[in-house]
Amino acid sequence: MIHSTVKSATASKEKDNYRSLSSHIITLHRRLLHSLNLGTRWKWQSVNIEVQKNVLRSIAAFLDSISADARATRHTIIVKESAADILGALLWILQCKNEPLLSMASNVAVKLVSILPSPLLQPRLLDLVYCLSSLLSSHQVEVAIPCATALNLVISNLSATSEKAVIEALKETEISICIVRNIKDCGAQKIEYFLEMASLLSTILLRWPSSRFPVCNDVELMKVLANMRTRTDCAIKLVLLKLYTSLALCDSVAQKLIEDGKVFLQMIVQAMGKSNPHDVRIEGFRLAQCLLRSQENCLKVMNLCGEALVDAIICGMRETGPCSKKIENNYGSVLVEACKLAQITRWAGNHHIRFWKQGIDEVLLNLLIENIHDQSSELVLPLEKQISVVKEGLKLNYHVALRSYVWDILGWLTIHCGENSNPCSYTHESELHINLLILCACFTFVDAIQKWCRICQNDADDNFQSEPVSRAVLMMIYSPCNYISSHARFVLSDILKVIGNPCLKNSLHTLDYISSLKSYSSFDKLQLVINLIGLTCLSSLPQYQRCIIESRGIKTVVLLVQRCLSNDIHVERPEVAPHLHTVFHKRSCCWIGKGDWEGSNVLLFYGMWGLAEFLHQCGLLLDNPLEFTREVTNIKTQLVNELHEVCSSTSFSPGVK
Repeated sequence: MIHSTVKSATASKEKDNYRSLSSHIITLHRRLLHSLNLGTRWKWQSVNIEVQKNVLRSIAAFLDSISADARATRHTIIVKESAADILGALLWILQCKNEPLLSMASNVAVKLVSILPSPLLQPRLLDLVYCLSSLLSSHQVEVAIPCATALNLVISNLSATSEKAVIEALKETEISICIVRNIKDCGAQKIEYFLEMASLLSTILLRWPSSRFPVCNDVELMKVLANMRTRTDCAIKLVLLKLYTSLALCDSVAQKLIEDGKVFLQMIVQAMGKSNPHDVRIEGFRLAQCLLRSQENCLKVMNLCGEALVDAIICGMRETGPCSKKIENNYGSVLVEACKLAQITRWAGNHHIRFWKQGIDEVLLNLLIENIHDQSSELVLPLEKQISVVKEGLKLNYHVALRSYVWDILGWLTIHCGENSNPCSYTHESELHINLLILCACFTFVDAIQKWCRICQNDADDNFQSEPVSRAVLMMIYSPCNYISSHARFVLSDILKVIGNPCLKNSLHTLDYISSLKSYSSFDKLQLVINLIGLTCLSSLPQYQRCIIESRGIKTVVLLVQRCLSNDIHVERPEVAPHLHTVFHKRSCCWIGKGDWEGSNVLLFYGMWGLAEFLHQCGLLLDNPLEFTREVTNIKTQLVNELHEVCSSTSFSPGVK
């Protein structure tokens, strides 16, 4: 009874869905079925060219009708019923390679892959890939172009489960060799031919790392691309930038591209400029990100065009566009990519001076607090007024999705600021801007610590910025710049006057508990990192140092470091900082770098930083001079070996060293 009721309900729903479609679509669907019936039905075949032409017209008309009717995409029963037959017929016609019909069939293939949902193509996906790949070398431009377009759509929309099989099929057909040959021979062809072939190649290189270096080593191809760089057409600029980006995901290729010199780099910087459409600017920033992932590459580029590059980044970060709180538009996309590129501040160098001179302090503040100019028109504001401005500004969550990048950039700028440098001297308003930035970071950090120092806290809605802001405050406190360091400590002490001791005790308790767990969730790891950073920050403030020692804080950190040295706990920064996860990060190859500033295990790094601070404190407390020695006795050998390896090796990151 239940079964029949369900069956009846399903049938009723199907009828309703069918009735909801327009009569025009239903008519075209019937014509399509009639046309398909002219061939063999089980596995569609027909050598009659007129039948093939009629089928192609029927398929095209049906696809056009369902793409124009939003209801048809929602109620896909009629589409599902026809998909296998449509795909089978199209594949047969393409494989027949009747020249008068190939152009028509290729254009129908574009409609098919752009309109039908990917799951409906899945059963014959490899057949489609083989078929389209074989036609890329067609002497008919009208065939090769739509085949490239269709194949590009197929590869761009691949699921993770299909990708491996499709890539193997592409290897088998030697598709990259075919496309490269087409690009090199495209001189007499119309520009659309180059655009589609180059776009397809960039899509393939993005997903197929091993093909990047051979493509880049083709001298003739690289000359063709270099000649194309002189063209002013925005479509050409865009496809070139995407192709170079896919190539530059290979670090060996990135180094070769940089060696091409100033002309190539100027092309990238120019692409970031305001005179270009947003999609061109975005790709310019993305290409630069791929090229500047290592300190070595960064310094080379900075020596060639550092000032122009920094100016382009600052310009991109200033363009918040007409929106105030959302960044989901073109302006926002440029802004996000500019912020990502601004993380070249993680590498020390003269470009830091250029960033300060160009007002990076004002730019970062504008991304945190809306209309900050209206609220800080005076060069000098009392601390109470500064606190009021910051508290009200942060409540509005202005550009909240960018805050992780803002905190990272601020942290890098402060940790690489020289002991004798004075970032407050670059503009009249620099000191006020820096003071407000320190306040913003400290208030956000204290809020994060209050949330994360509780063991049962698992509903934090700002996970994305908790780690970056905690890290930024740590960097400010230990900045070589005396002004930044002293002011950060002063501000943090003032904010923590009332809540400091309870936060410290909760943080120590949480660290002690979580570090004793046998296994760790991503949430546990984030909580460990934030509390460990928080403990290290508080240990820099004299009023909390005795409490840390008397509460056995040293022992807690020693046990955590011990587990890190024994490989019981390993946390890489991207695990606790989601904004670092990018397509480029996943698709890179030949990347042999020192990793993040903190090294491969951030818990070990922050733990050792904390122990170094505790060692200094125990020397200052006359009644506890041996406290540190007692606590580290159990890991003394491991700790010394680790320190010796760090000091004697060149493979460790700058922060660890």
